[in-house]
Amino acid sequence: MDFPVLYLRKGAERRLKAGHLWVYSNEVDTRRSPLTDFEAGSQAQLRASNDKPLGTVFVNPHALICGRLISRNATTGMTPKRLTDRLETALKLRDRVFPEPWYRWVYGDSDGLSGLVIDRFGDVVVVQISTAGMEAMKEAIVRGVQRLVHPEAIILKNDGKMRSVEGLPSYVEQVEGEPVDVLQVRENGVLFEVPLSGGQKTGWFYDHRMNRARLQQYSPGCRVLDVFSYAGGWGLQAAAGGASSVTCVDSSRQALASVHHNAALNGFNNVDTLEGDAFEVLKGLADDKQKFDIVVLDPPALIPRRRDQKAGEQAYARLNQLGLRLLERDGLLVSASCSMHLSRDKLVDIIRGSARKVDRFVQLLEQGYQGPDHPMVPGIPETDYLKACFVRSLTEFL
Repeated sequence: MDFPVLYLRKGAERRLKAGHLWVYSNEVDTRRSPLTDFEAGSQAQLRASNDKPLGTVFVNPHALICGRLISRNATTGMTPKRLTDRLETALKLRDRVFPEPWYRWVYGDSDGLSGLVIDRFGDVVVVQISTAGMEAMKEAIVRGVQRLVHPEAIILKNDGKMRSVEGLPSYVEQVEGEPVDVLQVRENGVLFEVPLSGGQKTGWFYDHRMNRARLQQYSPGCRVLDVFSYAGGWGLQAAAGGASSVTCVDSSRQALASVHHNAALNGFNNVDTLEGDAFEVLKGLADDKQKFDIVVLDPPALIPRRRDQKAGEQAYARLNQLGLRLLERDGLLVSASCSMHLSRDKLVDIIRGSARKVDRFVQLLEQGYQGPDHPMVPGIPETDYLKACFVRSLTEFL
């Protein structure tokens, strides 16, 4: 295929050669290849300043990430066949690791499909497209999904924040099957149902699956507090592990209604909920001298952008201090973060500082990562975002 050429400034290819897949607009030599010459979603050959071909990219001249590497072969772009081949390669990994079709099938750049996320919910497939390049491949994506797994329903849940950055409209569309209102998830032996409308992202967070399974091992006989609970992913798995009681905290009434529904679905009668701002609820529980054996803190990204770093780290510190205050003398804190801009070492340091602030001695028992359906690419640090620290908190120890 003949592609228009996108030229990089001198030295801008170093990060790509090290394994990354993104091109930023300030890395483009706009004198040789003006970005205004490209249409959003088009494909181009990428070349270094010395004219050496680097591969092919999807281009969006209106976005900060204006190029996304499709192939390191400068003569091949993204075709329907190549896209289906990559869908199939991604599927083989998930089917090898998970015995049932509840998982993240495609995780964007990690599967060579930048801007595309696909989750499987049994016979229902939810697709989320966030870039102009993938939007141009929408029909090919749907055909590939149909051919590979023959689902009963395919839903395009294209209402994520990234779409506005790419200049794309927001919409939700079901392109196959009978109308779906509720998604069913089976995870670590627990059944969940979550509403498609108003639900989080594609409807579920599969990334913490392994960490929630570990929580079950710590839960027998424990009083558990699950903060930022959404539909009860952590709390109900603690109940399945034998927790004596579970309290789920969330600001969303709809999410807490799902908690009660899912508790009944699994026959758990020891689950209650608290609605409100997590920080205020935690402070109220501490003021009331409430204590728990396990506190799970799994907030949304408190550092959504680099410029939010300081305020976000302070919020994580405050949150962990409140969580530690609520633990029994020998309790377990599960402190999680999905903020890409918060390093694992920094989270551990925040926990350390929070423990000293409230006079606790803490032991870091283990650390959790995202599951294998969210594979990390060593050259793309943005693909390694999820952290979970299992911390034992002791009083009167040292």
